Amino acid sequence: MDERMLRALVAAGAVKKISIVASGARFHIEARTPNGAVTAETLKGKLKTWVSLDAAARWVRGLGVGAAQVQLTHWQPGQKELI
Repeated sequence: MDERMLRALVAAGAVKKISIVASGARFHIEARTPNGAVTAETLKGKLKTWVSLDAAARWVRGLGVGAAQVQLTHWQPGQKELI
């Protein structure tokens, strides 16, 4: 789901919980709604990722959300990316 749609869901109160999820050396966003979980995507439909936790947190804060859960279970800060 792209940023515009996520903003609309947050404004409507449909987002119950936001999680910043680590995977390898990157972070992505998952939003819990009554219909299930959705992930933040780019306009091209690819998974939107960040290389730092603070950048992901700033993006979540920009959506108008003041609290987020951080999941670091699969975080590998030194992992190189596959191209």
